[in-house]
Amino acid sequence: MACDPTGTADPGGGVDTERRSPRILDLSWGRMEVAGLGVGKDFRLHPGGGRPWDWTETGTRHQPGIQPADVEELLAHGATTVVLSQGMDRRLEVHPDTLALLAERGVEVHVAETRQAAAIYNELADHTPVGGLFHSTC
Repeated sequence: MACDPTGTADPGGGVDTERRSPRILDLSWGRMEVAGLGVGKDFRLHPGGGRPWDWTETGTRHQPGIQPADVEELLAHGATTVVLSQGMDRRLEVHPDTLALLAERGVEVHVAETRQAAAIYNELADHTPVGGLFHSTC
């Protein structure tokens, strides 16, 4: 089964003036609802806001997975911890260069299945400048 990596939320993204990372309000197969951003499929979330995660921007595919360029935006917005979701069926890999980049920059990383990743992210969002990449299918 192929997965369409294009989100359906407002492509302009949203910004939280308090610089907190927006909470994930609801998550199911192919659908996420994020506070202040609305409903979409895949999201990039970071301190102060986020936007839909369009894989075509960086050439991301299930293999070789999440690219270093995918996390750069999270770091640029002040994330000191990053949560990377691998999809509901863990089909999305994380490129080794991505993990190396985050380690090099001293960023704490959590890699997990999407439901677990969302729980980790929401727990951290209350007190940590956290960013995350969330894939709500495969």
